[in-house]
Amino acid sequence: MSLIKDVAWRAMSGYDLETLFTMANRVHPGFFEAAEVLAEKFELYRNGCYVLEVGEKPAGYVLSHPWTRGDLPALDRLLGALPENADTYYIHDLALLPLTRGIGAAGQIVAALTKHASVMGFDTMSLVAVNNSQPFWTRQGFVPEDRPELAAKLASYEEGARYMIKRLDPAPGGQT
Repeated sequence: MSLIKDVAWRAMSGYDLETLFTMANRVHPGFFEAAEVLAEKFELYRNGCYVLEVGEKPAGYVLSHPWTRGDLPALDRLLGALPENADTYYIHDLALLPLTRGIGAAGQIVAALTKHASVMGFDTMSLVAVNNSQPFWTRQGFVPEDRPELAAKLASYEEGARYMIKRLDPAPGGQT
């Protein structure tokens, strides 16, 4: 049983961006992304950006947005814009401070993002699993998808990075 109380995901705001950058460097020191790269993801798709609070203090975040299946954004590069032909919902980053691990917060936000992606009419979600996170993503319904054309981009993340997808059943009336 967890001793952590008052745990909740909330919509990210512009006021969170400095804290987001600090957390990103703490949680993912090997995957540096400039503050403006992280901020751009928030600016391009605010509906996919959330902060995990523990006792009203930020303890994690997620950045996600529509993207193109079979492609992935290069690490530490501005996107410029979201693709007009987006056909997958991409989880760019899910980061939790160590004190929040094991309390189910990651699974909660993935379930919420899955519902969002389905309502928006996407039939897949995608991501790059790093830091030995593939077992977690597998439990969330993601499976590795072999994409040889992504080898160089995946290697820029880390040697063991894996492109993964989750197939969805779009909600009735959903749209892309």
